[in-house]
Amino acid sequence: MHSAQQAVLTARAAAPERTVTIGYADDLIVTPAVRDLRHRHPDVHVRTRHLDSQDAGALTDRQVDALVIRTPLPIPADGLDLAVLYAEPRVLLVPESHRLAGKESVTAADISAEPLVGCTGAGADWTAFWRLEPRPDNAPAPLGPALADTYDDKLEAVAEGSAIAVVPAGDLRRTLRPGLVAVPVDEAEPCRVVVATRAADTSLLVAEFVESAKRLLVRHA
Repeated sequence: MHSAQQAVLTARAAAPERTVTIGYADDLIVTPAVRDLRHRHPDVHVRTRHLDSQDAGALTDRQVDALVIRTPLPIPADGLDLAVLYAEPRVLLVPESHRLAGKESVTAADISAEPLVGCTGAGADWTAFWRLEPRPDNAPAPLGPALADTYDDKLEAVAEGSAIAVVPAGDLRRTLRPGLVAVPVDEAEPCRVVVATRAADTSLLVAEFVESAKRLLVRHA
C-alpha cells in the first residue's frame, strides 16, 4: 500500500507544471492570447495578473511567467528574452491651455525648457527614455515640483498644470481625464510592446503563450 502511494506521489512530482501565470502591465490587454492558450490547454490553469510597469520585477521574482509590457523595461533586462509585438509612438501630454496644445507635432527642442513630471521607482534607461534624454544640448530635462508614483499621479500633475509628460500614444487612459491634449513627438524612437520571459525558462506553456501573443496581440500601424 505504501509503495503504491509513493508511486503516485513520484508520478505527480514528475508531471509537468499545470499552472502558468501571465502578467500584463498598465493598459495593455492579453485576453486574445490567454483565451487561445486556455482553448489549446483546457487542463491547464492559466492565471492572469495585472501589474503597474514599475512592478516588472514580478517576472524575475517568478510571480509571473510571462509579462506583456512596454520597453524600455524599468528593470534590468539581463536574463530576459523579449519578443517584440509592435512599436508605439510617443506623444507629449499637456493641458489644453498649454502653448503647445494646438501643435501638429513637437520636438525635444520645443520642450527644452518645459518641466516634466518626475517619476519614481524606475531605472535610468526608462527615466531617460520618457524624458527624451539625451537632449540636443545634452542638458537634463527640467522637472516639475511633483513626483509621480503612479500613472494617475502623472495625469494629475499634467492636468493641474505643474508639468508635462511624454507617454505612449496607445495608452488611452489619458482620455479618461478631461482637459488633456496629446501631441505627437517628432524624431523620437518609439517604445515597443513586448512579451518578456525568463531566458532560462523551458516551459512549453510559456513558449506557446509567446507564439499566441505574436499572432493575436499585434497591432498594425
